[in-house]
Amino acid sequence: MATKGNSGELKSRSPVSIFIVVGLCCFFYILGAWQRSGFGKGDSIASTITRQTDCSVLSNLHYETHHGGDVVTVDGSDSAAKEFQPCDDKYIDYTPCQDQMRAMTFPRENMIYRERHCPPEEEKLQCLIPAPKGYATPFPWPKSRDYVPYANAPYKNLTVEKAVQNWIQYEGNVFRFPGGGTQFPQGADTYVNQLASVIPIDNGMVRTALDTGCGVASLGAYLFKKNVITMSFAPRDSHEAQVQFALERGVPAVIGVLGTIKMPFPSRAFDMAHCSRCLIPWGSNDGIYMMEVDRVLRPGGYWVLSGPPINWRNNYQAWKIPREELEEEQRKIEETAKLLCWEKKHEMGEIAVWRKRTNYVFCRQQDTKPNLCESRNPDDVWYKKMEACATPYPETTEPDEVAGGDWKQFPQRLNAAPFRISSGSVPGVSVETYLEDVRLWEKHVKAYKRINNIIDSVRYRNIMDMNAGLGSFAAALESPKLWVMNVMPTIAEKDTLGVIYERGLIGIYHDWCEAFSTNPRTYDFIHANSIFSLYKNKCKAEDILLEMDRILRPEGTVIIRDQVDVLIKVKKIVGGMRWNTRMVDHEDGPLVSEKILFAVKKYWVARENNTTSSE
Repeated sequence: MATKGNSGELKSRSPVSIFIVVGLCCFFYILGAWQRSGFGKGDSIASTITRQTDCSVLSNLHYETHHGGDVVTVDGSDSAAKEFQPCDDKYIDYTPCQDQMRAMTFPRENMIYRERHCPPEEEKLQCLIPAPKGYATPFPWPKSRDYVPYANAPYKNLTVEKAVQNWIQYEGNVFRFPGGGTQFPQGADTYVNQLASVIPIDNGMVRTALDTGCGVASLGAYLFKKNVITMSFAPRDSHEAQVQFALERGVPAVIGVLGTIKMPFPSRAFDMAHCSRCLIPWGSNDGIYMMEVDRVLRPGGYWVLSGPPINWRNNYQAWKIPREELEEEQRKIEETAKLLCWEKKHEMGEIAVWRKRTNYVFCRQQDTKPNLCESRNPDDVWYKKMEACATPYPETTEPDEVAGGDWKQFPQRLNAAPFRISSGSVPGVSVETYLEDVRLWEKHVKAYKRINNIIDSVRYRNIMDMNAGLGSFAAALESPKLWVMNVMPTIAEKDTLGVIYERGLIGIYHDWCEAFSTNPRTYDFIHANSIFSLYKNKCKAEDILLEMDRILRPEGTVIIRDQVDVLIKVKKIVGGMRWNTRMVDHEDGPLVSEKILFAVKKYWVARENNTTSSE
């Protein structure tokens, strides 16, 4: 009976089986034709790589920090890769474009020697920058704001030089940051609250700030409590590690100086700019430094100056600076502020606050007016000289209209269509394409989190997006646990860094053929979308990867998104760089030629004899 039943069942299924076979034949015929047409180019290569990749690699990408045991190596396909050796121990804190020895060969006038001076091609290091012995994973935020492992930045000179000012203290095996500062005798919290009594910091209207000459970035550290994100910068000078301390604390900062070159930020970027004893001669050179601040300040934005020469009559003796010198400095500052049409809002104690006008209507009534810059593109700044001229406001048609668009509160501005896009100022980007970009990166980030499920944990604080586009990767990650440095490559087809700032995010212009303006080991997570395709035939992929390795912390994570043929080459190079890798398909499936390379940098440190340890 069973036999008969089976026979009848087979007979009843035969038409279905035939239908399935015919359907599969048609499918593979169409697929083959599609692949021959060129649209599927690279997918067979991707399939080969996927098959060669050990399926256990993801479990060996140790996203959780550790300091013991060797990490399992990547698959054998990388065995023939060039092996990069550790650099000499003397390069542990090497910053190629702010190297102290090279800096001393340039003129000191107007801080030229503290500007970017990158090594020529033949002097670029082709080795891996080691971490100092004893290097430890930074504390999670917000503990990192107050404590930094001593081994990560073993420089005690600031604890002596700034002991009275309460910048930093050395306690056992950590540095402690009490929240003090030269102008923060009662602590940064109190100072920020003083500013908030004049500037709308508490309600989300002020979101992006610029701190010039930031020290160890205590202002930026405490502005986070107000949901204000601060781009801080300071030179690499006798204080040596101040920017490194800022980044170890989990606060955005870059090495930089106001010298002769324009700041690497777009026009109308910041809601507030700040200087607290930053030693910038604001009244010098015909007010050129204040004019550069005016360029990057949004219409309606605030400029805060605290310390000399403000209220010099009561303080010149304590400052030990001649009163005539201070009086002249403040006179020049006041004159330049008036010329720029800034409104003085407040002066109390040693703090003065000016506000840039919301449009040019009031300024037209002034007797004296600044020379307006002739450049049609105020965002063309990379290695461009500063000019003693005022950047024109965007056009307005109504007396009360805010040039460059009304201010939106944060977080509403994060995904709202920025004025630069809604006004058609970015060619080829409409409101519709912008919103589609927002949705696309929300989808991409969700896919990333399925593979690395600690992306939105406290494990990653300092994140970099090497090719930020419209900033939607950073927007999809937005969280008080982290911040993203959005980098706009200077060779990008569309300059959208101004859009990123309008969204309440921060970023910087940079050419990835050169080293970034930061210390080694300052980022936890680097995202690179199509960066190697962008720089193809511009500079060597291995130079870009070595720079990524320099600025990535031990056990830091990298996600590289690019075409499969590009990623195969990149994967081969990093096979010799002490990274563990895994290439995965696009979230839409294996037929998409764009793939994603996940990587984790191994933990290893320098030894005194220049060998390395993976403790």
